[in-house]
Amino acid sequence: MNTLGKVLPPNFGDAFLHLQMVSLTLNNFEGQIPPSLANASGLSLIDFSENNFTGQVPTSFGRLPKLSILNLQYNKLEANENQGWEFLYALSNCTSLTVLALAYNNLQGPLPDSVGNLSINLQNLILTGNNISGTVPPSIGNFPNLIRLSLSSNSFCGEIGEWIGNLKNLQGLFLRENNFIGPITPSIGNLTQLTELFLQNNKFEGLMPPSIGYLTQLSVLDLSCNNLQGNIHLGDGNLKQLVELHLSSNKFSGEIPDALGQSQNLVVIQLGQNILTGDIPVYFGNLKGLNVLNLSHNSLSGTIPTALSDLQLLSKLDLSHNHLHGEIPRNGIFENVTAVSLDGNLMLCGGVVDFHMPLCSAVSLKIERKSDLVRLLIPIFGVMSLTMLIYTITLGKKTPRRTYLFLFSFGKQFPKVSYNDLARATGNFCESNLIGRGSYGSVYKGKLTQAKIEVAIKVFNLEMRRADRSFVSECEVLRTIRHRNLLPILTACSTIDNRGKDFKALVYEFMHNGNLDTWLHHGHAGVIHKRLSMDQRVSIAVKIADALVYVHHECGRPIVHCDVKPTNILLDEDMSAHLGDFGIASLVLDSPLTSDGNSGCDSSIIVNGTIGYIAPEYAQSVRASTSGDVYSFGVVLLEMLIGKRPTDSMFENDLSITNFVERNFPDDILHIIDVHLQEECKGSIHAANKTQNATCQCLISLAQVALSCTHRIPTERMNMREVAIRLHAIQTSYAEAIRQES
Repeated sequence: MNTLGKVLPPNFGDAFLHLQMVSLTLNNFEGQIPPSLANASGLSLIDFSENNFTGQVPTSFGRLPKLSILNLQYNKLEANENQGWEFLYALSNCTSLTVLALAYNNLQGPLPDSVGNLSINLQNLILTGNNISGTVPPSIGNFPNLIRLSLSSNSFCGEIGEWIGNLKNLQGLFLRENNFIGPITPSIGNLTQLTELFLQNNKFEGLMPPSIGYLTQLSVLDLSCNNLQGNIHLGDGNLKQLVELHLSSNKFSGEIPDALGQSQNLVVIQLGQNILTGDIPVYFGNLKGLNVLNLSHNSLSGTIPTALSDLQLLSKLDLSHNHLHGEIPRNGIFENVTAVSLDGNLMLCGGVVDFHMPLCSAVSLKIERKSDLVRLLIPIFGVMSLTMLIYTITLGKKTPRRTYLFLFSFGKQFPKVSYNDLARATGNFCESNLIGRGSYGSVYKGKLTQAKIEVAIKVFNLEMRRADRSFVSECEVLRTIRHRNLLPILTACSTIDNRGKDFKALVYEFMHNGNLDTWLHHGHAGVIHKRLSMDQRVSIAVKIADALVYVHHECGRPIVHCDVKPTNILLDEDMSAHLGDFGIASLVLDSPLTSDGNSGCDSSIIVNGTIGYIAPEYAQSVRASTSGDVYSFGVVLLEMLIGKRPTDSMFENDLSITNFVERNFPDDILHIIDVHLQEECKGSIHAANKTQNATCQCLISLAQVALSCTHRIPTERMNMREVAIRLHAIQTSYAEAIRQES
């Protein structure tokens, strides 16, 4: 280590043409690395780590055929998605390269697939502590001699594929603090030389692969802070070299496996914040080297094994927030109350005075009294449980998650979320988690660590005009309304981001089947040849009509949505429809209903809406009305019937979706409907007689309602209450007709 100079001269390499190794580590060099360094063609080692070099990694290094070690860690070297990664392609010419270390620089953007073209002799690939994003190129699996792969503390997302199993000589795998998702691939069991496995602080989910039990050389296993569930799989006691086990902050259940007792070298066991059950294993007392044991925030029961008192090296014991009972041991670590945490175990007693626990005799009396009460209550709760079971079996499928989500309703029970919470939930707003863009921002899929549920996060682009007002409007509207067919909002976030800029977002329940537009026009992502039946279309129309009836007529002060369209109609896992995006909604201020049942106007806001769905009167007026929503709903209903957007290229000049249907209604309506509905209508289209099956009769009735909603004159339209009554009647008639046909 020295404190040489500041900047290396551009001709640095020309002055040392016969140089074979150069190490300038731990200095204060800055500026760019001179490309001329490659003129020293015999170089086998370049170590410029822990300086302040800036700029890009020189592509000229690709001219160094003997280069074996390139260590540029802890500098300020740059790359982004547009430029700066060219050096990787150039380094493919360095067939002797064994170490490429670029940790803790300013490398950004996706890691190019050309990384897989590096030397087959590569043993260490170290990219920790940058801001590299996107998925990991599977081409990294091309390195059979790789010993250490470190991609930690970046912004990688996506899944880790089967390619990881090709790295059979890998000894250290470091993927912590990224945004990886999906299951941990079972092919990880192929890495039988692995000694260190760090996957913590990601979003891995699913089961812990039993193949981890094949990693017999493993000394450190860290899977903490993920969404893993099920039992803990540690093989049949094969992990005898294990020194540290970190599985905290997951959703592991079941009992602590007996196989853990075979890992006699354990020093650290971290199993806190799971849902483990059963007793604390007595075999922990045989782990003589144990220094830290954390079993907190689980559902463990039974007594505290006195064998823990015999662990002379144990310095930290956390058993808090379980269901433990009985007497606290008095010897060993239990003599030091500052080293032991037992909070949240209400039935513990005794122990040294400083624990401030009740005497065990008093607790025993309390238990005895509770036992008498339990004997009395068991028959009562038995009958209640049986009743609830029958109810759940009968109705449970209809509302699979609603009970849980009510705990997070928009109001006082709001879970508070920070910018960092949402960044973690979305993989730092990773592009792969983007599920939609709207007028005022983007919507991401994410998973809140706190609530452990999938959510949709609407991030407002505050640089856009009126985006801030849209956020306020949506909060104001959703704060006061509740309906089964409105998109459930869970929480909101108004803060600053990591760059000090204003940040606003809304968090909704995630709708697993996307939006109506996707189903009508593109097919549903991940579902092949899936399409909407007539029954589903009727159901969607009815539910959205019910939602609009509520906001127009039943929630106190009427609310005008202002942007009813298929992309704002979301479908949950049961294909039940929910109306969302109240970002430009308007509260109608003290406006009496007109004679037609539609409310008048709100304050003089400019109505934005969406071209094709916006009511024609808005071209002359800046005031929103419920009749405008009726028009938009009618257009959506027409779109559901004919399968074409109102902005389709066929609708030009004077031809619109409304007058197109009008011209073909009712005689030729069956010739212009969605092709999938034509299949359901079967022979009715070409039949000489006028008999029609249930689908065709339903379709004509729906078209009539839609046309009634889309009159150019607002006062000629039905209000949503009338629309909903008509649609419910159509749904009932259709169901009965289908029953009779079958």
